[in-house]
Amino acid sequence: MRLGLTSLAVKLQCLTAWDDGQDLVEYALVVGLISVAGVAASAKIAAAIITLYSNINASFSSAIA
Repeated sequence: MRLGLTSLAVKLQCLTAWDDGQDLVEYALVVGLISVAGVAASAKIAAAIITLYSNINASFSSAIA
């Protein structure tokens, strides 16, 4: 009986110390956060590029007229 409880206690300690899947979850969260930041940044960059080309177009239009 005592050997069975000791064996069970050792198995439980091994299970609680096992963290192989934790690294994968952490990397997935980091990749997800980087992706969200990239999408948000690309939207701002696109708006800035559109504004830049609009200003260039307006400058050419006023120079020609």
